[in-house]
Amino acid sequence: MYRLHIANKNYSSWSLRPWVLMRELGIEFEECLTPFVSGGSWSDFRHFSPTGQVPCLVDEETVVWESLGIVEYLAERHPGVWPQASQPRAWARCASAEMHAGFGQLRQRCTMNCGIRARLHDQPDVLLKELTRLDELWCEGLGRFGGPFLAGADFTAVDAFFAPVAFRLQSYDLRLSEPAMAYAERLLQMPSLRAWYQAALDETWREPGHEDEVLAYARIVEDLRRQ
Repeated sequence: MYRLHIANKNYSSWSLRPWVLMRELGIEFEECLTPFVSGGSWSDFRHFSPTGQVPCLVDEETVVWESLGIVEYLAERHPGVWPQASQPRAWARCASAEMHAGFGQLRQRCTMNCGIRARLHDQPDVLLKELTRLDELWCEGLGRFGGPFLAGADFTAVDAFFAPVAFRLQSYDLRLSEPAMAYAERLLQMPSLRAWYQAALDETWREPGHEDEVLAYARIVEDLRRQ
């Protein structure tokens, strides 16, 4: 059985991607959660990941240490990771790569913290441009391939790559167009993401670095996490 190494569900957007994909596709795995620690987790994570980062997938003697690499590794072994038809598959790969490499302002200013509700101090043009592009991308996929997911009727890797964004929209009260917001809500209501969210709320770990990232750009108005 696969072992998937992840970090705190409240914070780790990168961990969420392969986790929700494997859950939705029914790919069995053992979850191995190592929480972030104050001062950095590199030495702890190095016990299972060559980069000292998460996520990391272990398949017997094979170690796959990067989220996009994990997705492609799974795609070689399991159907449904990417859409079957060539056009939605090509679009899904491009959109996933764009999320993987881009949206830096969204990541920086709206770091994932599932259990809080916060208000940004401001929304500069650089962030608004990324939100505009996000809206455009989601609406393109939904309109072109018919929904309810980005590349068609089934949840695939491209939806997994954008799943952390749904939590960011919720945590920071970010607004997109009606179709985009409806898509984000569909993600949040999936049983797998509801399970992730509940586990995030139940975590009692607090890592100062991740908490400070929120406060650098936003004011917390509600904390729903278990104290």
